[in-house]
Amino acid sequence: MCAVFGIVGEYDEFKAKEALSRLTHRGPDYCGITQKKNLFFAHQRLSILDTHERSHQPIKYKNILLSFNGEIYNFKELKKELDFEFQTQSDSEVIIASYIKWGLDFVHHLRGMFAIALMDNDTLYLFRDRLGKKPLFFMQDNNNSFIFASEIKALTPFLNKTVMNNDALLSYLSFLAPTPPHTFYKGIEKLSAGEFLTYKNNKIEIKRYFDLLDAKPNSITNRDEAIYTLEKILDESISMRLNADVPMASLLSGGIDSATINAYALKRGIKLDTYTLGYKEFAKYDERANARESAEFLGLSNTEVVIGQDEFIDASEKVFDALDEPLNDPASIPLYLLFERIKNDGFKVVMSGEGSDELFLGYRQYFEYLDIESAGNLAHKNWLKKYFRANFSMNREWEWYKRIFDDTLLFRTSGDKFTDLQKNNLMRRNVKDNESLKYLKPYRDRFESSSHSDESIWYSYIDLNIFQAEHFLTKLDRVSMAHSIESRTPFLDHKLASAVFSIDPKLRYEDGITKSLLKDIMKPMLNEKILKRKKKGFSNPYMEYLVNSKRIDLITKVNKQTGMFKPKELSEYIETASRGSFKQHVWGLYVLSYWIKKNLL
Repeated sequence: MCAVFGIVGEYDEFKAKEALSRLTHRGPDYCGITQKKNLFFAHQRLSILDTHERSHQPIKYKNILLSFNGEIYNFKELKKELDFEFQTQSDSEVIIASYIKWGLDFVHHLRGMFAIALMDNDTLYLFRDRLGKKPLFFMQDNNNSFIFASEIKALTPFLNKTVMNNDALLSYLSFLAPTPPHTFYKGIEKLSAGEFLTYKNNKIEIKRYFDLLDAKPNSITNRDEAIYTLEKILDESISMRLNADVPMASLLSGGIDSATINAYALKRGIKLDTYTLGYKEFAKYDERANARESAEFLGLSNTEVVIGQDEFIDASEKVFDALDEPLNDPASIPLYLLFERIKNDGFKVVMSGEGSDELFLGYRQYFEYLDIESAGNLAHKNWLKKYFRANFSMNREWEWYKRIFDDTLLFRTSGDKFTDLQKNNLMRRNVKDNESLKYLKPYRDRFESSSHSDESIWYSYIDLNIFQAEHFLTKLDRVSMAHSIESRTPFLDHKLASAVFSIDPKLRYEDGITKSLLKDIMKPMLNEKILKRKKKGFSNPYMEYLVNSKRIDLITKVNKQTGMFKPKELSEYIETASRGSFKQHVWGLYVLSYWIKKNLL
């Protein structure tokens, strides 16, 4: 787990090294640089496999240069297929050997998470992994030089001026995070999950090399076969991610996902140290009691990390700076503090359960959406269509039915936050209804032209690409790497995800039980209490902390300088959030206000 960085074209050596130094936290174990005229190619290394200096990057082989961030979990199997004189025990060399054998198709042979920068003579290739676990940003400066990096902070020195990207702002308000290719910094873009970029002769070309929708639908229609198939791949996925030459830990909530990971680790004879988060003043939010029960059942040694308002507020700005740009996820701060403790305890790798909810329909609202979809089949719905067009409500269910009766897309990610009409009501600008659909259009177009038709597949597909890749995985990557920790997410294995997409979708939801298939898989390994425990999520008292500390006043102060939002409507949101409604809406405005104050005012 590391950082990639490079410049193709003219560059200032001092400026390039200063920019690279901003990524030291991602790879504090070694900094490698290969440079010549019109090429600065670098790497910050966090040593996880083959920690010897022989595995330092960038790796050079003949005319090929490689800087790679991530883990290739099947590298040992690939080695057996490759006719190459390997000099190390790392997975990095396997990428070069695979490229030599298969050309650009090498990426189809990799199983893992990665951001790959590969230079072949005068052609640069950048790859972001299939499900977006590792980030990759890029830009061109005034000298027409092409610059890429694992985090935005290494690219901002090359901007003449910080200008906010309007598309990033609007997509962030809608979906909790800027949608690809947008970032909040005009001029800096990011690759989407499953994309690769080619840069040659000052030209950029971006193509998609992987799409979950390529999985053939309804290949498996029998429930027993589905459970057998998924269990086998899940076991394999978790087992592959237990390989490391450094200490490894795991997160443990009271839910089924983290319990599953730890149960499979135990099956392999590996007892991971686990960590759970709690809150001093608001124990009602945390899962310590449930995690305690899970740890006791599994026989694990679990550490409870308890934080309070002071720790939360003191860490908030560090987290915002680590994220580089607004991300509407208040859980990023307690997660940052949790990883801080894990780092202090000497661990460099952590297992986490992201992706299970999206694959196995773990959110109750998925079932609500499926139910509401059927309302669109009403033969006589014109009156309802006119009614919803003529009447506005802030209620989210009102918005859902309006979409259905108006024949527009109902599900727009589980991170669907500010609706277009809410934005229009709040902002001092015109925002047309359904304007935000343009940020989802590439994904929806692919879905509608695919062989998949069940809307539940759309729910999983858009959530994995946006809600997961750009929101949850962005949070996980930045807060873990801020402490030089590699996070591994076995549910987000592309073979497991593709297998889920290949089964009859009804098998996931026909019994009305969330995570029905996963619960059936885990019946032999977990007890009923864990399997039937109501989902709690990573909730925390962020709004109470924000109000009690008076930090919430930042929103109003910044708005007085920018005039972005209508003061009356903004005050109503803040007051409502203080009473417990629209809390994440207001948290998003707070994070945005911090970024604006730091970068634009």
